[in-house]
Amino acid sequence: MSDPDNTPTGGKQDWEGFREVDRAIAENRLTSYTWKKIWADPWERRGIYLFAVLFLAFVVYVIIYDGLI
Repeated sequence: MSDPDNTPTGGKQDWEGFREVDRAIAENRLTSYTWKKIWADPWERRGIYLFAVLFLAFVVYVIIYDGLI
């Protein structure tokens, strides 16, 4: 079997996009990193707002429906 220390580096490529993810995994803070990335994206933020509104609408519906029975 090959030794992991002898793996080729792949040239001088630096995967900057994955460096932060790798650091987050190593520090066990991947969830925090994911939420920060989601919050930074305007479309994802709108998705969070839409989910929250739909969830609250469902909760209100359930409360009203149970109150009328």
